[in-house]
Amino acid sequence: MVFISATSFAQQRPRELGIHFGILPTGTLNAITDVPGLKVGQFTKIEGTNIRTGITAIVPHGGNIFQEKVPAAIYVGNGFGKLAGVTQVQELGNIETPIILTNTLSVAAGIEGTVKYSLGMEGNENVQSVNAVVGETNDGFLNDIRGMHVSSAEVIETIKSAKSGSVQEGNVGAGTGTVCFGWKGGIGTASRKLPESLGGYTLGVLVQSNFGGNLQIAGVPVGEKLGKYPFKDALEKSDGSCMIVVATDAPLSDRNLERLAKRAIMGLAKTGGIASNGSGDYVIAFSTAEGLRIPYSAKSGELLQSEMVRNDDMTPLFLAVIEATEEAIINSLFAAETMEGRDGHKVEKLPVDQVMDWINSSK
Repeated sequence: MVFISATSFAQQRPRELGIHFGILPTGTLNAITDVPGLKVGQFTKIEGTNIRTGITAIVPHGGNIFQEKVPAAIYVGNGFGKLAGVTQVQELGNIETPIILTNTLSVAAGIEGTVKYSLGMEGNENVQSVNAVVGETNDGFLNDIRGMHVSSAEVIETIKSAKSGSVQEGNVGAGTGTVCFGWKGGIGTASRKLPESLGGYTLGVLVQSNFGGNLQIAGVPVGEKLGKYPFKDALEKSDGSCMIVVATDAPLSDRNLERLAKRAIMGLAKTGGIASNGSGDYVIAFSTAEGLRIPYSAKSGELLQSEMVRNDDMTPLFLAVIEATEEAIINSLFAAETMEGRDGHKVEKLPVDQVMDWINSSK
């Protein structure tokens, strides 16, 4: 088992192979960490033949998040999942902890670790309620999920290990044991940078891909060509889940963050995802804009003042989140490697060379 530095790898990605997703430019790293101040931590747990799981932590800013909450929203594409903390975010429009992604039966450990981390921060000595936001997908095909091998201590260490810089993709963190479109899935990330004429804002996406459907890449029906698509026969299933985390430095209200989150599902659809009956498809969106942070402690009657993006200026951000979500999902597939896990189950990596031949021949 290993904690993974956000800056310790090099890998080839779809964009480097000539696949482009949309028209907007990416950020410097083409990762969620292009959003200034945001950090990502990952813990990968691979032990013996049956343990294939992990944790991914997204830390919105480097301060005390409980004391300086960030505006946020959650959109539910399909609710077959266990997203802890959702109702308070929907009610108050903010997030007060790092966001944790893990496996389905480790959500409790995610909550405990996040709460302990928050209570232990300087300035939180008198805090008696913490709304931990913990999302999941089910990695039980490759991982001994019933063993509940993620601990609260590992969650705390993952948060503390969070770094800026490049984010490793594929079989890492919460994506260690996931399956996507019948191939090995995992963690994926991407970003977009709006031109100054459209605000100059940065938007980043991180996904934990573990869902099914009819895979499409750059308009090529890859799922059909590879013979992996829903209802091919009576036994074929397309259930699963996808956690999508959207971050931006654009100063957005929680209402417009929800509108942004809704568009991320369009990015999932562009990859061929169908939000099946048994899929938990959730989007968590937040803004890191310093002027919008919500203080935990304020004088009674004190008014909050802030400047926010107008409704009329949201369209470029809508396009950005669709493009970045699509690319993040495909990035997760290209980075993932073949994995064998619980009870000898094996999931193959996407045959990238074959996929690229089809894409190149379709140009």
